[in-house]
Amino acid sequence: MRVAMVSSKSQITLPAAACRTVGIKPRDRVLIEVKEGEIVVRPAPDIMNFEGFLGKALPREKEKEVMARFIMEERKKHE
Repeated sequence: MRVAMVSSKSQITLPAAACRTVGIKPRDRVLIEVKEGEIVVRPAPDIMNFEGFLGKALPREKEKEVMARFIMEERKKHE
């Protein structure tokens, strides 16, 4: 187990070994959630995997709904 310090801006640096273990690379996005009193950090799904990514743009609110549904489905896969 590694220890990281939280900066005055609530930022931390993830240990390189932990990132390699779960496949997080520099400039990747991660999902952050609070689960049972703990902060969980995991790789975010690749946006290129979204169905219709290069197709017609959806209205902003619809895009938010689609993204929220996708994140919930991904979260269920990791429970």
